[in-house]
Amino acid sequence: MATDHTEPEPGEPVCRVCDGALRARVDFGSQALANALVVPGETAEEYLFPLALAMCGDCSLVQLVQEVPRGLMFRDDYPFYTSGSRFMVEHFQHVARRFLERELAAPDAFVVEIGSNDGVLLDVVRAAGVRHLGVDPSRRVCAVAEAKGVRVRNDFFEKASAVDVAAAEGQADVIFSANTFSHIPYLDSVFEGITALLKPDGVFVFEDPYLGDVMERTSFDQIYDEHFYFFTALSARAMARRYGFELVDVEHLDVHGGEVRFTLTFAGQREPSPAVAEMIAAERAAGLDRPDTLLGFEQRMRRTRAQLLALLRDLRAQGKTVMAYGATGKSTTVANYCGIGPDLVSCVVDNTPAKQGRLTPGTHIPIRSTSTFRAHYPDYALLFAWNHAEEIMAKEHAFTEAGGKWILYVPEVRVV
Repeated sequence: MATDHTEPEPGEPVCRVCDGALRARVDFGSQALANALVVPGETAEEYLFPLALAMCGDCSLVQLVQEVPRGLMFRDDYPFYTSGSRFMVEHFQHVARRFLERELAAPDAFVVEIGSNDGVLLDVVRAAGVRHLGVDPSRRVCAVAEAKGVRVRNDFFEKASAVDVAAAEGQADVIFSANTFSHIPYLDSVFEGITALLKPDGVFVFEDPYLGDVMERTSFDQIYDEHFYFFTALSARAMARRYGFELVDVEHLDVHGGEVRFTLTFAGQREPSPAVAEMIAAERAAGLDRPDTLLGFEQRMRRTRAQLLALLRDLRAQGKTVMAYGATGKSTTVANYCGIGPDLVSCVVDNTPAKQGRLTPGTHIPIRSTSTFRAHYPDYALLFAWNHAEEIMAKEHAFTEAGGKWILYVPEVRVV
């Protein structure tokens, strides 16, 4: 359990939220940026950084030790599109409809989405005639959203941009963020922006990867440069209170390998749901507020690395062909941490045109269209996009029918 205060040693990094000492450092070695896909012939230009994870000894918030400059991660050519997954499109359409039925039912309601990507959620809001604004720093995805008629501000969300939005649009009933809030190290400025932009009785809702699922599933590939924080209900409540908010609800989600939707209001606006206390009790029982839990996680991920490498090397020795499926952000961590390159995996196939023809960050595996996969099936497919396993395996059922086998490594290495 977290103590009252853990004093950091001189020169040691501290918690970005409460300045407590960081404990139980887990190192992943030198890593490339997860979505900085490489143009063939330009590999010398890659940005590498030391990836390490630690837990605050005070508030128990798990976070990266070193921040990567945000302009390097969320560039104009950012290659991820929410609309690339049918499952995630349906998920966000459901979220949007729920907001429309509840928080956005009043006349002239207004919602702001932090990290709106290609506008999947806000397009539903737009179609309902409700005022909205997406804030996203990547120009390419903003252009896709705008082509749908979604209103977007191409910018980072922070105090200055939020104050501008409030002055121009008025305050918001809902501020929403999915798979973005955990990407932002500078939470002081973000919460100042939310404070300025949110109505007194409004809600700030964010959903992000859940530390409990990462620990339980040993899904170490969730840890990369963009995922700066890994929240629990316990750490989210401590963070909320520090900035004048209260955690009033939590909901576990079966997306992206396990996430939680956290709902915050200004302090005193709403009584917390019993689900908050229930999740916190479960987290304490599971040791999610203890640094030694990270050390056990590190041992398990080393075992996964050894088993996965042994399997791939054995397949290579047998003359078997292996492709990987899904040039995901998380695949950068597993490929670099495990040392998986083109000698073990001939290519990674992905259905996103912006990724095709590039090389994977750090390991330089060629990225090809999924048509390459279907034109000549390999013997084995390493499923980097394991969080979409059901969707992908259903789509690629002909591969299995032809005798192909899938390699998965979460929660353990296995062939199916």
